[in-house]
Amino acid sequence: MNDNQNTNDSKKPGKRIPNIPKKPQKGPKFNVFWIYAAIIIAVIAAQLLFSSDGGKKVDYPEFESKMLLTGDVERLVAFRSEDLVKVEVYIKPEALKNKPEYKKYKSTGTFSAVNTGPTVYFNAGTMDGLDKQLAESQKNLPVGQKPILAEKDSRTNPFLGLLVNIGLPLLLLIGFWIFMMRRMGGGGAGGGQIFSIGKSKATLFDKESQVNITFNDVAGLEEAKQEVMEIVDFLKNPKKYTNLGGKIPKGALLVGSPGTGKTLLAKAVAGEAQVPFFSLSGSDFVEMFVGVGASRVRDLFKQAKDKAPCIIFIDEVDAIGRARGKNSVMGGNDERENTLNQLLVEMDGFGTDSGIIILAATNRPDVLDSALLRPGRFDRQISIDKPDLVGREHIFNVHLKPIKTAEEVDAKKLSAQTPGFAGAEIANVCNEAALIAARKNKEQVDMQDFQDAIDRVIGGLEKKNKIISPEEKRIVAYHEAGHAIAGWFLEHADPLVKVSIVPRGVAALGYAQYLPKEQFLYTTEQLIDGMCMTMGGRVAEDITFGKISTGAQNDLERITKLGYAMVSIYGMNEAVGNVSFHDPQNEYNFNKPYSEKTSELIDVEVRKLIGDVYIKTKQLLIDKQDGLEKLAQKLLEKEILFQADLEEILGKRPFDTRTTYDEFVNGTGDQSPAAEGLIHDGVSDTDINKEVNGLNPASDKA
Repeated sequence: MNDNQNTNDSKKPGKRIPNIPKKPQKGPKFNVFWIYAAIIIAVIAAQLLFSSDGGKKVDYPEFESKMLLTGDVERLVAFRSEDLVKVEVYIKPEALKNKPEYKKYKSTGTFSAVNTGPTVYFNAGTMDGLDKQLAESQKNLPVGQKPILAEKDSRTNPFLGLLVNIGLPLLLLIGFWIFMMRRMGGGGAGGGQIFSIGKSKATLFDKESQVNITFNDVAGLEEAKQEVMEIVDFLKNPKKYTNLGGKIPKGALLVGSPGTGKTLLAKAVAGEAQVPFFSLSGSDFVEMFVGVGASRVRDLFKQAKDKAPCIIFIDEVDAIGRARGKNSVMGGNDERENTLNQLLVEMDGFGTDSGIIILAATNRPDVLDSALLRPGRFDRQISIDKPDLVGREHIFNVHLKPIKTAEEVDAKKLSAQTPGFAGAEIANVCNEAALIAARKNKEQVDMQDFQDAIDRVIGGLEKKNKIISPEEKRIVAYHEAGHAIAGWFLEHADPLVKVSIVPRGVAALGYAQYLPKEQFLYTTEQLIDGMCMTMGGRVAEDITFGKISTGAQNDLERITKLGYAMVSIYGMNEAVGNVSFHDPQNEYNFNKPYSEKTSELIDVEVRKLIGDVYIKTKQLLIDKQDGLEKLAQKLLEKEILFQADLEEILGKRPFDTRTTYDEFVNGTGDQSPAAEGLIHDGVSDTDINKEVNGLNPASDKA
């Protein structure tokens, strides 16, 4: 697959409009909390601009003669303001009302309301000085008139105190609430706010924001492309199908392993369809609020109906499409199930001529709810498997276009040397090769750079500075030589083409690469020979050193897994019989579908099978012990051996069968897509290859 945009191939007249792709359209950027912030700022500004300033300022002589001595003062309030003492003067209401000389002192409060506070104020030096000054002024008062004393107040600024004591905590509370709502709202959907949390998070691609990836950028998926191209053709020419009475499928489910190109194919559909394309992931429906997922599903389909004809793409649909009622905790799955129920209703709620088609992608179809897969919802399941030889060659050709390669680089040879690679892994190989060549200051990327890149992708980073004791190095050399001998002299085993004892990866001390013959059906003899080859490392340590190490842990794990699969899944054991206890959808709910007696029989037969494999492998390595010694010594000397070195030491492989590499690169054998894409009844290709590829991978690590 090629995730890079190929603008040269996408320039078709009448189809591609934009020269520079615009950003996908997101939800509205308006934030409702802007209104709240504006209201708070307006209130604060009004307090600052229009609040009363405590009356008008007068000097003390004027206050004494016109107010204090006339008996019009009701009370005085003194408080410290900065370096002075501010004294507020409250005049009696009847004096304010009846004496016209007080009209010039009248002031207004906030929003022009009549001020009921102090009429005037004056400043004093200190509190003690104020008391002495008032006492001096009132020593000759008429009989019966009480002197006015100043009330002491500890305040500084009344509005500032109100702001600090009430406003600041209120602002902090509002800010914390907004923060929590944004976190719980997922940070998206209309700004991620609580009031738009039920809105769909789908990204819309339309004429203003188109995807520049087309079907020309997708290689190795010819059958899948034909399926989705029919969907695209229906959206462009619906009458072509409706005139004949046909109905286009409402939904198509893209199923495949990680890295095979499901999302890339959906992007190509968006680039080719020229209709609105809604893209989102299954996790976008999930929130901690009850009912949010179902609300977002409704909003998504409402938007889609307004934009019809259009396509909805849900990536990783298993996040909301899991089977209902299984492994549920009390109340734990209610929200997810409500979301799934709403999706089921919406998918079956619009007519076939509405022009809305749903694409979904998942690499776990076994966990999906059966109601989601019934006809009328996801009518088609488009399988996107790992590419075959021809498909890998096409993918390499796509990814090699932007790379400056030497003439010797051949996509056909690279495809034969990368069995089991998905499109993402092939893209990684090409990128690693370019980086390796740049690191070596080369002008072009040659074949050796690609070989190093394949080694790095399969075995991990080479640990050149890792210190290994000579004894450990001998053990690793004999271990890898045991794998090589078993693979070379067993007819149905995959021949080894490269072996190394240079440490790679995290804990891999040895590394071996095979070229397995790509097939879908395996016989009992083929599986047993593969187990013998995997057991070769442990047996070589045993017969050479008389003791075993932990280096065979990964080998034993794979042998045990395949042994149980042969006995309990594939029906390849006479004692257990032709039965299969495979349960991919966990229908038995963690309960064994067989009795304890059968369980003991399975354990016994697996141990017996692995014991027979060990005996067969040990006898083979004893017979070929001279070759084992020579191969191990050569490994200790050169550290890396290739297929030519094995032929020089062990001779030609004593079988007429050719490897996939020989058949494909040298042009022998039928490697047409029809020959590789073998279809058979009753056996799952995916299940068989999952078990066998775990046993016979492209690489083996000691």
